[in-house]
Amino acid sequence: MSFRTTNGGPVAGIRFAFGTLTVLPVRVTHWDRDAARAGMLCAPLAGLVVGLFAAALGGVLTLLGSGPLLAAVATAAVPAALTRGLHLDGLADTADGLGSARPAEDALRIMKQSDIGPFGVITLLFVLLGQVAALYELYAQSWALGASGAAVGAVTARLALTLASRTGVPPARPEGLGAAVAGVVPVRMALLAAVLTGAACAGAGALLRPYGALHHAVAVAAGLGAAHLLLRHCVRRFGGVTGDVFGALAETAATVTLVALVLGQA
Repeated sequence: MSFRTTNGGPVAGIRFAFGTLTVLPVRVTHWDRDAARAGMLCAPLAGLVVGLFAAALGGVLTLLGSGPLLAAVATAAVPAALTRGLHLDGLADTADGLGSARPAEDALRIMKQSDIGPFGVITLLFVLLGQVAALYELYAQSWALGASGAAVGAVTARLALTLASRTGVPPARPEGLGAAVAGVVPVRMALLAAVLTGAACAGAGALLRPYGALHHAVAVAAGLGAAHLLLRHCVRRFGGVTGDVFGALAETAATVTLVALVLGQA
């Protein structure tokens, strides 16, 4: 994939983030490394919007008298709908590639196929069950905790993509979204984005209960840590990242963050 060198500025970065990571009607006006860098730095912002939509639906259902299970299912469904299942599809394809035990070239070919294999189906099943179960536990305590979980999980999922786009992480293929964003974010900028986003999530937690700031910060760190371990494994296994790997990182980070938010709750 070739890139122009024109600098689209922060607006182009926001358009890149929302245009590539959501189905919201945002047109990508610049497709170059400058826009990709700004776009991946804005990825947590796209996650926040997705998370707020998810929290809003869960809140509306709760106000209408729904139980925590229905609110949890609806909340988990919103990110899938707002990405056309892109991240879930990437998770399934990555699971099939990793589970194939084939050489990298063959595994990447398996990941490009349109069908989903048994590893992908099983992984999707347990990840979605985990997300719904965690959100149920949070909604069962209060709507505020469920809404916060939805937002923090979605933000952490996209922050994992920012960190995965840092310098030094190679693409596994010369084309596709992975090649478009691999290595575009300087390490210092990626770490700064992580610190600022983590602090914002901790601030949200501080509004909910005592030690909420620490709990949210630990949950974000756990989600990012799990995504980092998966990233390292995929780079060793495939030789780099692909769009499917990015989807798997997002879903992994979101799920682990939600589970961590449940653990330790009084």
